[in-house]
Amino acid sequence: MNKFYDFKNFKGDLTGGLVAGVVALPLALAFGVQSGMGAAAGLYGAIGIGIFAALFGGTQTQASGPTGPMTVVSAALVAAAIEAMGSLENAMGIILVTFLVGGLIQIIFGLLNIAGYVKYFPYPVVSGFMSGVGLIIIILQIFPFAGLSSPKSTVAVLQDLPRLFEEANLYAMALGALTVAIYFLFPKITKAVPSALVALVVTSVVAYFLKWDVPVIGDIPSGLPALEIGTMLSIDASAIGLILEYGLVLAVLGSIDSLLTSVIADNMTKTKHNSNRELIGQGIGNMVAAFIGGIPGAGATKGTVVNINAGGRTRLSGTLHGLFLLAVLLGLGTLAAHIPLAVLAGILIPIGFKIIDFRGLKHLRSVPKADTFVLIIVLLVTTFGSLIYAVGLGMALSSLLFMKKASDLGEKGMNLGSVSEMEVDKPWQDELEFYEAYKDKVVIKHLYGPFFFGFTSTFKDSIKSLSPEVEALIIRMGKVPIIDQSALYALEDAIHDLRTRNVEVLLVGVQPGPLDRLRSIDAIPDLVPEEDIFEEIEDAFAYLKTKLG
Repeated sequence: MNKFYDFKNFKGDLTGGLVAGVVALPLALAFGVQSGMGAAAGLYGAIGIGIFAALFGGTQTQASGPTGPMTVVSAALVAAAIEAMGSLENAMGIILVTFLVGGLIQIIFGLLNIAGYVKYFPYPVVSGFMSGVGLIIIILQIFPFAGLSSPKSTVAVLQDLPRLFEEANLYAMALGALTVAIYFLFPKITKAVPSALVALVVTSVVAYFLKWDVPVIGDIPSGLPALEIGTMLSIDASAIGLILEYGLVLAVLGSIDSLLTSVIADNMTKTKHNSNRELIGQGIGNMVAAFIGGIPGAGATKGTVVNINAGGRTRLSGTLHGLFLLAVLLGLGTLAAHIPLAVLAGILIPIGFKIIDFRGLKHLRSVPKADTFVLIIVLLVTTFGSLIYAVGLGMALSSLLFMKKASDLGEKGMNLGSVSEMEVDKPWQDELEFYEAYKDKVVIKHLYGPFFFGFTSTFKDSIKSLSPEVEALIIRMGKVPIIDQSALYALEDAIHDLRTRNVEVLLVGVQPGPLDRLRSIDAIPDLVPEEDIFEEIEDAFAYLKTKLG
């Protein structure tokens, strides 16, 4: 048995799994309600994905369940299916088959090594999409926060705002405001207990004992969830297009969401996840969730982080997180029926703000205009149009604008080779003497050509692979004419990580355009002081010789 599991990790895995489960509980209920399928669907999804994605996934410490982005797509699907079929009951077959197809496509992605291509998504597309998702969550919770039923789209919410001022339930708004206050203030007292759970319990108890007339979750079925195979077999053939369209979006988004969380887990645990296996595990989890009537999900960043911080080190921790939620369903489902919907809105609105990429929005005037344009277009189309079209349009625009920029540079006679790394280059002639004397302490990286989203993953991987003995990194950028937002943030993140390891970073020969970009986001001088920027490599060598001795 020991060859399959090291029991020295059991205490940490047990603690991590339980804490992650506690964090996931209020979110699962809230995301279930927002999806339009009810709180039980959120709980079922968290159980199915939490257990099976952990068992079969490729990230040892991943805690998976319903997430904001996946719930927003699920809600759009539910609304479209109801519009086509007339009611949630009639549309349930289409909805669950779509969730099933999404999971199946994720498994295919894993088998075909599609995970290797996810890294090519440009930063403005991801940033605009995630910020749009955050705005959707916030806008769609405005009416529930006020104790009213919400329109199903962001545009309809904005059009229906006058009703908010006429019919708002003051008791519900008071509970929502109390929830938000506890969510933000309780961590100042202690972080031992998740503030979302405290807010959920306290405000629900207040509403129950004060007998306030506010909308509540309502009955949650007790006992094990039933298999929905019969429901799935009742789908209409005319819905195949809808199923494939949303199934693909759920698969792509769930894959990106999960792999980003896997990278965070790697950074915290100093391990390396298996991307393809992770997608297969997520696909299996989402298929199981569909079979029991649950909404789909992905690797949950917050649950994963608290799992690791509480001691979780193996896939048992993620499995226990799902089993905890199953125990809650079996034992406390009837209590959850009394939770006010305004309380769930009070939990979701702060989560919506956390999903918004404020770093990307803050630098809109500093990054290249093409990236700003793409980010804003994706943000607007995501928030007020189609999530599907937003990503496709963003990718197409990013590629076209980059090709236009590269073409302009080519016409000026500039070198447009690809960004490459020191490992595939021999030291340049002017580096040989210094390289031989300091090769154990100093690494020199050469960058060539436009530094853009297609090369950021390779660059970040090369930085992560630096030896712990390295004391300084020299990045020669004399042949980099332009840098886009993705590369700008990749460089900033890499320098930040190196600074935390006490590795000094020197920039040499930076051209005016990239230099202005780095200054505009305060990477210079906050991360790289002006004295660590050199025009000539000889000056950088002289500085390091003095410093390293």
